Amino acid sequence: MRLATWNINSIRTRVARAVDFAVREDIDVLALQEIKCKPEQFPYAPFEDAGYHVEAHGFNQWNGVAIASRLPITDVRTSFAGQPGFAKGHEGPDAPIEARALGVMVDGVRVWSLYVPNGRSLGDPHYHYKLHWLEALRMATAEELSANPDLPLALVGDFNIIPFDKDNGDPAIVPGFSTHVSQPERDAFFALESAGVTDVVRPLIPEGYTYWDYQRLKFPRNEGIRIDFVLGSRTFADAVTGATIHRNERKGEQPSDHVPVVVDLDLGASAVDDDLPMIFA
Repeated sequence: MRLATWNINSIRTRVARAVDFAVREDIDVLALQEIKCKPEQFPYAPFEDAGYHVEAHGFNQWNGVAIASRLPITDVRTSFAGQPGFAKGHEGPDAPIEARALGVMVDGVRVWSLYVPNGRSLGDPHYHYKLHWLEALRMATAEELSANPDLPLALVGDFNIIPFDKDNGDPAIVPGFSTHVSQPERDAFFALESAGVTDVVRPLIPEGYTYWDYQRLKFPRNEGIRIDFVLGSRTFADAVTGATIHRNERKGEQPSDHVPVVVDLDLGASAVDDDLPMIFA
């Protein structure tokens, strides 16, 4: 199985790019974030013409997640257990749940397409919502893997966190003053390991960014950040045979500000080959 995650930053604007990439790179399962549309607005036809079935979850022109697959999709979930909600000026446990998570089963693999809240600024209610959201994700993942320890499970998508200093090439993002690099956010990211998942791309590709802001020549200057990840359970990680970060997708007409991250899986493999390919496409 070849699995990809991509914050597409409006699927209706970039459907041709998304489908072309999926077909050209022989992607079996494509997890998308920031589709920015309701399910009834999603451009299904180009994907279906290319042999993909799509599950989409969105409420309006913000957020939204989707999964396109050439393999059958089952057990569709539009939120994880305990997922908190958010609305400006709304406090309490009954805040509306945003379209930030979509879970499916594909060929025995649980795939979650996730768009983690941005946080906006340190001290903002959205920042506290982000930390609460990540803790709920950790608890839900731990519960699912506790019930099925051998489940191949992947949390994929835009985590809006820069885990290590070497993942930050943007001089405008400063520890102590900016979201994405604050210690509570990093702690929340690393806490996901206690739930039973680990970054399966970093061991193969230690360096490289996945996002460049559109402004101030960030891409030509390579002032990017690494915020898009594939976190896999033990069984999933053991099946990974390769990974790629497709930097060139940031080029061309109307690119997303993110690029795809791809992993290859051999779900029949009992062990990982010591000589794994490390590729930055």
